[in-house]
Amino acid sequence: MLNYPHIDPVAFRVGPLRVHWYGIMYLVAFGAAWLLARRRAKAPGSTWSAQQVDDFVFYAMLGTILGGRIGYVLFYSLPLQWWRVDWLYPIKVWDGGMSFHGGLVGVMVAIAVFARQAGKRLWDVFDFAAPLPGLGILAVRCANFINGELWGAPTNAPYGFLVPDPRGGPAIGLHATQLYEGALEGLVLFVLVWTYTSKPRPRYAASALFLCGYALARIAVEFVRVPDEQLGYLAFGWVTMGQVLSLPMLAAGLVLAWLAATRREPSGNRAA
Repeated sequence: MLNYPHIDPVAFRVGPLRVHWYGIMYLVAFGAAWLLARRRAKAPGSTWSAQQVDDFVFYAMLGTILGGRIGYVLFYSLPLQWWRVDWLYPIKVWDGGMSFHGGLVGVMVAIAVFARQAGKRLWDVFDFAAPLPGLGILAVRCANFINGELWGAPTNAPYGFLVPDPRGGPAIGLHATQLYEGALEGLVLFVLVWTYTSKPRPRYAASALFLCGYALARIAVEFVRVPDEQLGYLAFGWVTMGQVLSLPMLAAGLVLAWLAATRREPSGNRAA
């Protein structure tokens, strides 16, 4: 079994300023999305300009941070009402606590605003965005691992990590579900969607693949991930909040896949 490396969540300090790995990984995420979007915009026939990519990433960044934090506070922290003890808690993103599903809603709102201002069709922008988050998801899940959060259930498997027992007992082996999610929701999903969208695809198809792929990966990993302590299992001793929030994504992805297959509308992201 592997030993947990206990990496300091603070990457470095400059006087009183502490720079956390969590924040660095978000910068990596947005930087990777920007570089990938710029590369895709340079593809032959692309209808995207470099300036549009820059504006799009700025809107998406705001939507991710605001939606992710608001989503975490509403979906996972509401029962504890931590803001009654610390009124700054909702904005302390450097301490961790971001919801992917909240971030997704935030990005969708930001994309809607951007699409309207840029004069682009909404689903074309969604399809353009679909391949971009994967590497960022991988980076942020690595930050979760560094922070020692989002552990999975106990295991004796050789790939489990020995983690100190918070109750003072001997170290226990746990599934590193942060890394599982980073690999499946991040790297594997990125390779699938990026490869799929390297050729012209019908409108809705890229968004459908991303939504279905993420939802299935998240639902699968949640079976070995311990739910947040303040929530526990929601039903049957195994249903988690992550699974419940992923089901609408899966349903939406299936509907979009059906629309893509039946309508066969050309994407507006490439010139006719």
